[in-house]
Amino acid sequence: MLLALAIVLAVGVKTFFVQAFYIPSGSMKPGLVINDRIMVQKVSYWGGDGPDRGEVVVFEDPGGWLDGAPAGPTNNLTRLLAKVGLFPTGGHLVKRVIGVAGDTVHCCDDEGRLEINGVAVDEDDFIAPQKDCDGPMAGCGKGWDADVPPGELFVMGDNRSASADSSARLCDEDRPNCDPGDAFVPVDLVVGKVFALVWPANHFRFIGTPEAFDQVPDAS
Repeated sequence: MLLALAIVLAVGVKTFFVQAFYIPSGSMKPGLVINDRIMVQKVSYWGGDGPDRGEVVVFEDPGGWLDGAPAGPTNNLTRLLAKVGLFPTGGHLVKRVIGVAGDTVHCCDDEGRLEINGVAVDEDDFIAPQKDCDGPMAGCGKGWDADVPPGELFVMGDNRSASADSSARLCDEDRPNCDPGDAFVPVDLVVGKVFALVWPANHFRFIGTPEAFDQVPDAS
């Protein structure tokens, strides 16, 4: 009975409160690297409150974002632990929220910084160093804009030159048959907010929201 109760409690915690995941790629360098184990909390988004700009979130694949079969638990024990939230699972993506519903994300200002609702955001403290601008997957020279639809998010990896994120899926003249909606992530696919890096032990730290996004105004 005690074992059954423990499993029920663990499943409940995973479903409603906290879940473990791992980092499968280098798209979130330098802050999160391959095989880092992270903890995601779900309470922040209860009651209809969605993610805020700057938060690192885990979300389900909106369709075709994952490259190849996702890694995951490899034996019966780790599969069981994954079911109760005690072993990191795969099949999800980890990115930073850049724009929320109604926002306009522009690349880039004269200093190569992204602009959100007309305000430049200095991301140098947490993204990988960039050569020309902070939005390279969609190109820097010609620039681009993204208007975030209701109920959607615009997300990017911190390793901007190696992250197949929202910016990589923007439509332009080179992709005439592109679906504009492919660049955005529905809020209801978000599992939760990353709040801690827990393994390896020497990487442990709590993960918050950078102050760089504090000055961004709400969409008019």
